[in-house]
Amino acid sequence: MAEGLNRVMLLGNIGADPELRHTQSGQAVLHMRLATTESYLDKDKVRRERTDWHNVVVWGKRGESLAKILKKGSSIFVEGSLRTSSYDDREGQKRYKTEVIASNIILAGGKRAERQDDDGPPADDGGGYGRGGGSGRGGRQQQQPAQRPAAAPASEAPVDDYDYGGGGGEDDIPF
Repeated sequence: MAEGLNRVMLLGNIGADPELRHTQSGQAVLHMRLATTESYLDKDKVRRERTDWHNVVVWGKRGESLAKILKKGSSIFVEGSLRTSSYDDREGQKRYKTEVIASNIILAGGKRAERQDDDGPPADDGGGYGRGGGSGRGGRQQQQPAQRPAAAPASEAPVDDYDYGGGGGEDDIPF
């Protein structure tokens, strides 16, 4: 029998300030509600929007770090897996909840003022690499290609005008 795949990728905005808690054993767990909005054309060709709300959970030191910088309105990209659990409510009814267990969170930018601390500079909108363990990539900065000048007509365009920034020979790897 083949193995399954449980992967979720969401891009949205946090609907309320995230809530950091600790388990009885001291493990940190960050809970947040993420809104994703999609637009579509209905049967009458009228553009509509639909917003879905997702419960996102981030465990451990990553959750503690993100709790310091994420706020209501923050735009984030979440990668993780779905987990459904059940519990009995106060009336004895069995209830189910589905959560996204985040394995990777990237800050997606958005309004700088919403993520600005009262006594510090605005948060970087550079995508989240190196921000409080948010990317799971060892804090490595994501490289952006050099800005290219306005496109020349096809007949005048140079064959290779990309600046790799290596300063070395032809065998340098550009990433």
